[in-house]
Amino acid sequence: MNTHKTKQILVLGLAFAALPLLGQDKGMDIAKKYDEAYTGWGSYTTDSKMVLKNRHGQETSRSLSGKNLEQVEDGDKSMITFNSPKDVEGTAVMTFTHKVGSDDQWLYLPAIKRVKRIASNNKSGPFVGSEFAYEDLSSQEIEKYTYKYLRDEELNGSNCHVVERDPVDPKSGYKNMHVWYNPSKGYRIEKIVFFDRKGSKFKTLTYGGYKLYKDKFWFMDELHMVNHISKKETRIIFEKYDFAVELGDEEFSQNGLIRAGG
Repeated sequence: MNTHKTKQILVLGLAFAALPLLGQDKGMDIAKKYDEAYTGWGSYTTDSKMVLKNRHGQETSRSLSGKNLEQVEDGDKSMITFNSPKDVEGTAVMTFTHKVGSDDQWLYLPAIKRVKRIASNNKSGPFVGSEFAYEDLSSQEIEKYTYKYLRDEELNGSNCHVVERDPVDPKSGYKNMHVWYNPSKGYRIEKIVFFDRKGSKFKTLTYGGYKLYKDKFWFMDELHMVNHISKKETRIIFEKYDFAVELGDEEFSQNGLIRAGG
């Protein structure tokens, strides 16, 4: 083999070897742009409805309220309280997302008037009988994942960046996720496909009914989670966002969780 051909093969080999790294760099860059686009909202409350659909098409509804507080040095804080029906009324869950390490989560059970800490190895379990897992309630901090750009793809008339996102936490119930980011709409997320620990397609989450708040932030009106294994579905319909309310750290405590459920 002559020297010229050897150099060509070497250059091509180096180029192909660099492709995964380029994918990682671009994937991280997209994730950072999403993070920048959603920084600065402060705090807000929500009123929403959860609709559970079983494999036979039968539906049941629940009403919820939520509180969310943005954090700068660490992950965000959130609280969700069920207001109806009677069998879940007063049940509340509080999440402290962390950029590094496992998140902290607590569940208030009104029947026994007790706060229960959710163990790290239980966070892949279903959230109050829905198709959302407890870990799905955490804010999407950059540090919680590694990233790899996969491709560009059109979705609902928009060109989206599809990025593979791998959880850093070894106790996550997911091997990875494929995330559709929409760069023409503030890098908002349009869809996430979740793969289980074996790498099989597990769930698909679609975001719908986006509206622009504070002239900057895109927030969805609906989350629709489909479980491809159980054939069950859960929709969360956000009926109201209130960014005018001011929340502080004192709202997000175990006493605050008990008050929310009481």
